[in-house]
Amino acid sequence: MDKDSGSGEAAGPHLRRRSLLGAAAGIAAAGGVGVAGGPARAEAAARPEPSFAPGRSVVFRNATVVTGDPRLGVRYESDVLVIGGTVRAIGRNLSVPGDAAVIDGRGAIVMPGMIDTHRHMWQTVIRGLGAEWTIANYFGWIYERWASFWRPEDLYASSLLSMAESINAGVTTTVDWSQDLRSYDYAEAAAEALFDSGARARLAYGYSFIPPQDWVLKGDVARLQRERFSSNDQLVTLQLAWDGTGTERAFPERPAWEFARAHHLPVTMHSGVRNWMADEQILNLRDNGFLLPTNTYVHCGTMSESNYQLIADSGGTVSIAAESELNAGQGYPPTGRIRAHGIPVSLSSDTQVWWSADMFAAMRATLNADRGIDHYRAHGQGKTVVNNNLRTQDVLHFATQGGADTLGESARLGSITPGKFADLVMVRADTPSMVPLINPVHQLVFHAQRGEVDTVMVHGRVLKHDGRLLGGLFPRARRLAEASMNHLRDRIGEQQWSQSQDPPPFEMG
Repeated sequence: MDKDSGSGEAAGPHLRRRSLLGAAAGIAAAGGVGVAGGPARAEAAARPEPSFAPGRSVVFRNATVVTGDPRLGVRYESDVLVIGGTVRAIGRNLSVPGDAAVIDGRGAIVMPGMIDTHRHMWQTVIRGLGAEWTIANYFGWIYERWASFWRPEDLYASSLLSMAESINAGVTTTVDWSQDLRSYDYAEAAAEALFDSGARARLAYGYSFIPPQDWVLKGDVARLQRERFSSNDQLVTLQLAWDGTGTERAFPERPAWEFARAHHLPVTMHSGVRNWMADEQILNLRDNGFLLPTNTYVHCGTMSESNYQLIADSGGTVSIAAESELNAGQGYPPTGRIRAHGIPVSLSSDTQVWWSADMFAAMRATLNADRGIDHYRAHGQGKTVVNNNLRTQDVLHFATQGGADTLGESARLGSITPGKFADLVMVRADTPSMVPLINPVHQLVFHAQRGEVDTVMVHGRVLKHDGRLLGGLFPRARRLAEASMNHLRDRIGEQQWSQSQDPPPFEMG
């Protein structure tokens, strides 16, 4: 990993000693980094940053507040008061502490922070390389040829950049599906990047296509949990991630599952992917007692109805990555089928080798896929869909409270509710793409863009304001990511680098 100049320390696994978190307040005083956005951005860049000292109360004044809480609904011209990392009150003309920092919410929407439940952050440094790929191309280039080229410092750089992207886009919690953790140094690098970002994250510890029983019990997971994740009351927490488990009737993965249960670690897994993970996965988990309510199943596009019902009965959750599933071919996004069985849904962006890490785009892709298949099926029967089934309120719920439900954090995250953690996003509603504001829920889903994300708060701490990332995170992440990309490009070689971006035209396999 990179060392800041003048530190005198050798590069290595002990990145926590030079974490950005301790220096963030001092760096922020020098001003943030401009991020392109709405028409107020140039004016905002010329203004000094308000002081968001640690522990200082913050109030959003006169905003349209989309609470995500069914009891509270949408509140107009309202304030949101944040004290000590939690939402204290919502209402008009709230009385606030005299030293509270005031954020003007006029012409803006305050919404819950979005939650991405499945992102392979370690691949972000080769962003966009695979825009023309199918899942077959992905497996061939990334896993069969290139994955071993990543060093711990590349993984750190990629994850740090991905977290900066999350904050900038209004994603306050991201599940880092980090499945290239080949040694403890890699695992610590991944964890350190998440901690250094200052945002909320879940490290999903994995090692792709290596059976979990071959790596979970070797000691690295237990060591990382002991040294960095001994508490669940921290911004970054731990879980496990693996591929293809449970497809053999003998169930050799049992020791890994027993470890997860004994160490109170939830498991997220790719499931229901065409030609790869069949129904036997869910049946074997059921038969061996590991069809657990803490399990998250990613994609799930090719399951039988009986398997969906097993997941529903178990209390498990599903993460949909519609941009991924529609482009790569894991199976058609099964949102309608999942909802028919009452399974909680969250949204995810998968990998930036292809896609955007934009939860506004994820909401739209989910709606497009669900409504599109309804129309297609109806037309095939000579009928017309009169009213849509999936609504904008549903996908906004998936992107916020649905993510909290998936992470087992329903009581603390996912909505703007007094007593919950203050993970909040303020979106400009006075831009050319948002004016006039008629229905804030409809417009957040179909009209809002990442550039309209004005302010991002995680646990009461402002990480972005006036369209600018604070704390010096992005310049460092960019510098490290560009150096890492150059290293990987050299290792991959110019021939493969070029060939991979332009695979042959459509062919059946």
